[in-house]
Amino acid sequence: MDLTDRQRKWLFGGLVVVLAAVGVFLTIGSGGGHHGARAEHVSTPTPSTPPSTDSAPPVSGPTPSPGTYDIFSMLPFSQKDFTTAADVARRFTAAYGTYRFDEDPQAYINRMRNLVTSDVLNQLQQGAAAPGVIAQRKQDQESSTCDASLDSIRDMSKDQLIFLATGKQHITKGGKTSDSSQQYAVTMTRSGGGWVVYAFAPADVGDK
Repeated sequence: MDLTDRQRKWLFGGLVVVLAAVGVFLTIGSGGGHHGARAEHVSTPTPSTPPSTDSAPPVSGPTPSPGTYDIFSMLPFSQKDFTTAADVARRFTAAYGTYRFDEDPQAYINRMRNLVTSDVLNQLQQGAAAPGVIAQRKQDQESSTCDASLDSIRDMSKDQLIFLATGKQHITKGGKTSDSSQQYAVTMTRSGGGWVVYAFAPADVGDK
């Protein structure tokens, strides 16, 4: 099912907690065996109220108490879907910003081949093979490594998730080093039982 704008706003608050837990999981890996598997539960404290002085009859039913709610039961995708899509979005963003001036452009493309649709792959190949880009990087002896993190969810539906992801590049150019940061809108779509990147652009011009 597709959610209304009001439902999306309500659920995004809960998903902030989930996304934070996923970010920790994707950063430290699954080796620890214990990660934020309970992040989807939101505790609701019981408010204290002064004793009633009117003669209204008591309300029937169970006594209100703090409860837990499975956010994913109200979403059009499972927790596994969400975690898988988030992992692919993060890995793609990191791979996109990692390159070497002395590396075959095809090796750079191959690192992302299984993470994207065929259309996105063609766009990446055209960009990586551009003579001006290759020549300039070789001239400057430019290399980059990139770390990526997920910031938030921009939109979601049954078969599509749009993440905002930040790539932090550590660039070596002409013997000097510098850092660069860019936020991207990474649109994920289902493919063959998994998730791949359907679109990718700077956050201010990407899918909204």
